[in-house]
Amino acid sequence: MKKEANEQMAGVKEIARRANVSIATVDRVIHNRTGVSEKTKSRINKIIDDLNYQPNLIARTLASRKVFDFAVLIPHVSDESDYWRAPLLGIEKAAAELQQFRINIHPFLFDQNEKESFIKQVEMVLKLRPDGVLVAPYFIDETVALANHCDATNTPYVFINSDIPDLPSTCYIGPDIYQSGYLCGELIDYIAPDPSKILVVNVSKEIKAPRYNRLLRKEEGLRSYFKQAGKAHPIVKTDIRNTTDEGIRKSLSKMFKDHPDIRSVFVSNSRVGSVARFLEESGRGDIFLLGFDFLEDNIAYLKKGIIDFLICNRPLEQGYRGIMSLYRDVVVHSPVDSQNLMPIDIVTRQNCNYYQI
Repeated sequence: MKKEANEQMAGVKEIARRANVSIATVDRVIHNRTGVSEKTKSRINKIIDDLNYQPNLIARTLASRKVFDFAVLIPHVSDESDYWRAPLLGIEKAAAELQQFRINIHPFLFDQNEKESFIKQVEMVLKLRPDGVLVAPYFIDETVALANHCDATNTPYVFINSDIPDLPSTCYIGPDIYQSGYLCGELIDYIAPDPSKILVVNVSKEIKAPRYNRLLRKEEGLRSYFKQAGKAHPIVKTDIRNTTDEGIRKSLSKMFKDHPDIRSVFVSNSRVGSVARFLEESGRGDIFLLGFDFLEDNIAYLKKGIIDFLICNRPLEQGYRGIMSLYRDVVVHSPVDSQNLMPIDIVTRQNCNYYQI
């Protein structure tokens, strides 16, 4: 009993540390006593909720001596994009906070341009026999096969950054993909004269039907905006499967040669920086350009005025919430919302210095 009480006190101390208050203040909130301001109470309750803290939870978990293994299956940081650096930082932050619960995080990083790399990492995940899986579903068929295995073994899995409709995942954490594209249509409509031609650029080796591919679902959202708004902007598109800068440059050169009247460009992922580089080198600073993700290359072109808007979805928080969702489901056995949608943030050169990922 003494050991259990000491371990319980450790949980209270952790809440107090995060809230920057005394242990006595946390105790008052837990036991619904007076003497705590509403602002402080709200802050403490949010931390309690984030931790899914319950009386004796830490003691019970430690007493069971159970070790939990969570597999993380996401792309590695590459020369093409460092987007996944931020979710990994969020994952590491969650891992540090949950260390006392004997939770081990196992990263399995794949090349987002190589299906075989994803398949190899899935095989390693299955060998681990994890208690839960956090996965970025880049390759649809292979992710479906992994999900089917998880369902068969009652292993919870959480999708991050994009989802696959109809699969019974524990949770999806990321943006409303369709609405992200719809918002981009609105932004173009605010800026571009009517009518003026819009170029849609999808850069990915893996492009499937719109219902499953996140890039095409964004494109669908953009087209839906103009259709519903009754706008007359003609839209042309290019799906670029050669994802090198040279491949992107060749495709864009052809599109601008065939369509010299293009006035706006929508890039459906973080490769907007590569498109910005092409426009800068081509002397096309008159083009309205928007795309996704708060990356160093993209920010530089945003500050130059080559990129007009970046749409961002707080990737660090996605990684953090992904691990916390598995923790709630597997360790605490607490209900988890099936969707945890991130804000759709609009970043400009005026506010980019203050944006937090």
